[in-house]
Amino acid sequence: MAVMTIAKPRVLVVDDEPDINLTFKTGLEANGFIVDAFSDPILALSNFKPGVYDLLLLDVRMPQINGFELYEKFRRIDSNVKACFITSHDVYYQSLKEIFPASMEMLLSGAKGVLRKPISIDDLKETVERFRRDGDQ
Repeated sequence: MAVMTIAKPRVLVVDDEPDINLTFKTGLEANGFIVDAFSDPILALSNFKPGVYDLLLLDVRMPQINGFELYEKFRRIDSNVKACFITSHDVYYQSLKEIFPASMEMLLSGAKGVLRKPISIDDLKETVERFRRDGDQ
């Protein structure tokens, strides 16, 4: 009799703060996720492969390239990639409107799409699971 295994969800975290990366990586891995974390968005982009990740967790404000620009570059490589933005700063309405025109109400309510730091590992886990279940807008 064949045994069926369910693949562990795979997450890419890109945040220029190493402590945030370590916290997210450790917390998600403790909950059964496979996590790749990068403090350098350019390095994350150069290591990105299509079809590998269930979700990208991208910090909005980073040096060199912001999370929105990075997301657009990832989308050119994999048009099906799902992303959730993480910020401790105010997110500009216009930027979100351009990226997610059909989902502004959901995004701004915090239902999915944007997470505010600090975030608990339980909330982070729940968000990743929701994206995996429901998909991206």
